[in-house]
Amino acid sequence: MKGARPLSIKVPTREGAAASSGLGHLLLALWPAYLAFVSSFVTVFVIWVEHHWIFTQVHRADHPLLYWNGLLLLFVSFIPFPTGLLAEHLLQPGAKIAANLYTANLLVVSLCFRGLWLHVSRSSNPLITNGTVSNAIEAKRISNYYHLPPLLYLAAFGVSFVSKVAGVISCVLLGFFSAFRGWPIKGQ
Repeated sequence: MKGARPLSIKVPTREGAAASSGLGHLLLALWPAYLAFVSSFVTVFVIWVEHHWIFTQVHRADHPLLYWNGLLLLFVSFIPFPTGLLAEHLLQPGAKIAANLYTANLLVVSLCFRGLWLHVSRSSNPLITNGTVSNAIEAKRISNYYHLPPLLYLAAFGVSFVSKVAGVISCVLLGFFSAFRGWPIKGQ
């Protein structure tokens, strides 16, 4: 077995183009890699926006916050691997395992976000400012929001055992919904 390669779009060689139906055909055949790359980028981008929003609320850091942030970073930096694995095995028998890993990783990312937010907004010595989150009621509303994504990603993970396509599409839709809804930002 060759070593697993990270998510990438491999440039077709001149030799490969000459030996097949041409460069255009080879570029079209890379569609799973394009899909995986865009999916991975959009997922990481939405996570970055949410992470940025949380940290605009934080006015001071403590030691546990650094560990929550590091744990989140660990699983976010892992996203290209299951996404690339999914692209590589999308049309193969191993696609279900790849979809399980992909959805499980996003479930863990959602749990890390929940832990991060609950830590910064805890009522006994919160780390958030009086910016967008102007009071304890608003912080509680956002905390309630952070209970929902882990449940939805858990459902997507469960669905991935029944249908790899439905599990992955569920995760992509959850990411887009979160991005366009603007949660947890009030008024979006």
